[in-house]
Amino acid sequence: MKVIRLAPVLLTSAMIASVVQAQTAPVVGLDRQDPPYATESVINHPRTIGWPEGRTPVAPRGYKVTRFAGQLDYPRQALLLPNGDVLVAEARTKPKLDDEPEVQRGQALSKTTGFSANRITLLRDADRDGVAEQRFVLREGLNQPFGMQYAGGRLYVGNTDGVVSFPYQPGQTRITAAATPLITLPAGGYNNHWTRNLLLSPDARTLYVSVGSASNVGEHGMEEEKRRAAILAVDLKTGRERIYASGLRNPVGMAWAPATTTLWTAVNERDEIGDDISPDYLVGVREGGFYGWPYSYYGKQDPRHANTRRDLLPTTLMPDVAVGPHAAALGLAFAKGAGDQTAFVARHGSWNRSSFSGYDVLAVPFAAGRPTGAPQPFLTGFVADAKKGEVYGRPVSIQTREDGAIFVIDDAGDTVWLVRRAA
Repeated sequence: MKVIRLAPVLLTSAMIASVVQAQTAPVVGLDRQDPPYATESVINHPRTIGWPEGRTPVAPRGYKVTRFAGQLDYPRQALLLPNGDVLVAEARTKPKLDDEPEVQRGQALSKTTGFSANRITLLRDADRDGVAEQRFVLREGLNQPFGMQYAGGRLYVGNTDGVVSFPYQPGQTRITAAATPLITLPAGGYNNHWTRNLLLSPDARTLYVSVGSASNVGEHGMEEEKRRAAILAVDLKTGRERIYASGLRNPVGMAWAPATTTLWTAVNERDEIGDDISPDYLVGVREGGFYGWPYSYYGKQDPRHANTRRDLLPTTLMPDVAVGPHAAALGLAFAKGAGDQTAFVARHGSWNRSSFSGYDVLAVPFAAGRPTGAPQPFLTGFVADAKKGEVYGRPVSIQTREDGAIFVIDDAGDTVWLVRRAA
């Protein structure tokens, strides 16, 4: 298997004009940009208290929220299979003994770190009433699994240290076959950034793999960032790999805009320069594009790289939609069915902001593959008491179904929520 490793690159001269045009377009949802260090950097983790009996997240009028499955063990990502089964990857961030005590305490209270189940669970709603009455351990003994995709009789799983596949047919409730490695991946790093999401190309020939950075802003040197802060593209037939886009600090959610060939991703921006910078974002990714990390954000040079690689700034691509500072935008999915192109964004919630940001699902209106308005709240009610810093759960990823159903995976709440239009 041959692996092609490329460093972040500038766009070719033939693309410069289109880049300049993109830089002049306003970023949807970006109201203002504070100067660096306008406020102090803080550590403000939530305390997760769980969902009381009978309480659910709150959806807009006309929608109904039900608990599709509960009592999971930190579910992180889901995959909807053709037969209606739902696969859920259960995994947790590993504690880091060298973290500051305040960070360790905060992560423990928020349920972010701890024992990792390292498994995939299959949920089955056989009677289609919106509640999974059956569950099976499909595969265990994985290494912090996150992304999953199914194609050609194989289930692809993104472990933190590599992508593997298994022979699989929808309907199976257990996988016993040995894993076949596809590619290895660098693991560990700042705030762990361990999630490896997967997305198949429409023709099922290419697998896109998101890999977060090993650091906040490259403080350990860029040698540590090879094949990181990027989206990789892997040819499933040959195993050949290329860097599809770079300079993306922690891209997690990935989805194809309806009726287009544009891959969109949700990106976590940098920490420790103030409450309101730099906002997380959505971006329609250009192949070969460089998006600024760690040197710049939103067209501005990061003060921690004031005199580093300023030559990259003129051709660095800009985000398309700002979705809030430190909000941890992790999940992304587009609506399916009935001509709706809305993009749904799961914001896991802040830890580096004096007041909470995120802890909800946003809806971004789209038409013809482009955003047409600012993000609006869609699924709320995850915060129990902002003054006490308590939350019931935290939305982390989203999947959508052709009938309009929306599955919201709530890791800290150990729940998969189903959101549907009320009858």
